[in-house]
Amino acid sequence: MSTVRIRDLHKSFGDHEVLRGIDLDVAAGEVVCLVGPSGSGKSTLLRCVNALESATSGTIQVDDVELTDPDTDLDAARRRIGMVFQQFNLFPHLTVLGNITVAQRRVLRRSRSAAEKEAGSQLARVGLAERSRAYPAQLSGGQQQRVAIARALAMHPGLMLFDEPTSALDPELVGDVLAVMRKLADEGMTMIVVTHEMSFARDVATRVVFMDDGRVVETGPPAEVLTNPQHDRTRTFLQRILHPGA
Repeated sequence: MSTVRIRDLHKSFGDHEVLRGIDLDVAAGEVVCLVGPSGSGKSTLLRCVNALESATSGTIQVDDVELTDPDTDLDAARRRIGMVFQQFNLFPHLTVLGNITVAQRRVLRRSRSAAEKEAGSQLARVGLAERSRAYPAQLSGGQQQRVAIARALAMHPGLMLFDEPTSALDPELVGDVLAVMRKLADEGMTMIVVTHEMSFARDVATRVVFMDDGRVVETGPPAEVLTNPQHDRTRTFLQRILHPGA
């Protein structure tokens, strides 16, 4: 599984500085949950780690590859990084099987039979082996998100990034997606997860990172950060999330 090393990462969009000097290490097999208010830079940080956004300054290293080096082959680097978005981003005109095999065949140059075998294995992993011939419109939101996870896993990533993967789901569908993510964590997958699901962060994360205004404010084991935060800003945020209306 992959490791991540981020040093003094800054990201600006025009005059707006979104990330203001992020330092973060993620060990192999670690599950790091990024929490914090909207606009704090969590999703931008993930997109920089996957090189979907280029850093303004600073360095990002995944395993022995420095993504911020202009000579790095980003397409090759991304093959080892799986990303799951808020929206499922499935191709509506392709079946579930087609969605999971298309990148395998075009990017990894796997044969159709090998790609379909891999797709079947990953669909079984996320509990959807029987839905391979369905189209996205025939699936619930939770099922579509699990297909998106299977699609990412089919590329055999060493690192999985999740950007609020349950935020677009009806509450009753959240549990199935989180169960798949828990299973991945149990299997030792390195994961960085942007989430508002504090119970998931408490139960699954090895570390919780609280971000605000483009900075890491507090980091530590879930029991410490979520139960006994040291910073007033963390405490205020958690009070609003865990006890709304209090």
